[in-house]
Amino acid sequence: MKILALSWEFPPRIVGGISRHVAELYPELIKLGHEIDLITVEFGNAPMYEVVEGIRVHRVPVGDSSNFFEWVGKMNISMGDHAGKLMLEEGPFDIIHAHDWLVSDASIALKYLFRVPLVATIHATEHGRYNGIYNDEHRYVSNKEKDLVYHAWRVIVCSGYMRREVAWALNSPWDKVDVIYNGIRREKKPRWDEFDAWSFRRRFATDEEKIVYYVGRMSYEKGVAVLLSAAPKVLWEMGGDVKFVIIGGGNTDHLKKMAWDLGIWHKCYFTGFMPEDDLNKFQAIADCAVFPSLYEPFGIVALESFAARVPVVVSDAGGLPEVVQHTKTGVVTWAGDYNSLAWGILQVLKNPSYAKWLVENAYRDLERFKWGELAVATEEVYERVVRERKDFVW
Repeated sequence: MKILALSWEFPPRIVGGISRHVAELYPELIKLGHEIDLITVEFGNAPMYEVVEGIRVHRVPVGDSSNFFEWVGKMNISMGDHAGKLMLEEGPFDIIHAHDWLVSDASIALKYLFRVPLVATIHATEHGRYNGIYNDEHRYVSNKEKDLVYHAWRVIVCSGYMRREVAWALNSPWDKVDVIYNGIRREKKPRWDEFDAWSFRRRFATDEEKIVYYVGRMSYEKGVAVLLSAAPKVLWEMGGDVKFVIIGGGNTDHLKKMAWDLGIWHKCYFTGFMPEDDLNKFQAIADCAVFPSLYEPFGIVALESFAARVPVVVSDAGGLPEVVQHTKTGVVTWAGDYNSLAWGILQVLKNPSYAKWLVENAYRDLERFKWGELAVATEEVYERVVRERKDFVW
């Protein structure tokens, strides 16, 4: 089967979880015998064309724009032009697979121009990110999401929570949506004894300090402010021997000011973006991972922590409770409640044997999230679409 995929992010361009999802799912589909061409965006010194683990990666030029939505429009024109030429020269293709609304215009146009069925993966919704639609920008994005879902033959989401959200917020028929979890490559995580762990750890904290960390985007819905609000109680209970490490790019000025106002500035370390190799090492030396999201479709960051054998504390937002089983593979707290979050963190830091038990359970639970098995489930969606397409007069 020949698949044409469109995604606005792919390594080394990493904005959110889509990049890792696409980069780790498609090599497994290639192992199943499929051919995949991926259309994505130019980035830095990355080649405009290369083959990555069997994926034929085509990066298209977009150029700069001060307006994000104008940039997205230019990206879709460039993607559509390149993909159209590719489909004419290398086709026919069996499936077009679009990842989120940002590539919807190009994907929908290609579907009708070449009469190739469209599969869409919805990684998040605008309604979920903001707990409602409140302005013209929100409405624009939400309408693009609805268009993509409407024109897709099948829709893939990453959790049961997201299936309910897509059905309700994007007006999708329930039986059009398939749930396929995100996955993890757990073998890429180093262990403590595989590098100079103590020297690396001392870049972030003293030997006496426990390391509690968050990694991800600095957007409101990720709940970093809830973690900072919980920090004073955790520090009090732990005698001050905790360092809170906040990892991720983006504007953190408001969070730094909050840490200063709370009197915990000296116990916080805002690292900015951290390269993947360093992040893998960092997770090996940390004591507790915290993901206090107010909205979270799945929570692939929790799987990353499972694989790194670091105990996890999460909120009960969105799909996180489907990933983290409370008191078995991690601690689940109430979203938006900093007292609840502080309690969860202290459960881990004050009870090392309990934390170790959670880690062992979580690592075993990664069997549910193997990309190879998730690729088979994706293949089944493709096969269903191709089968139904044969019986359909376009």
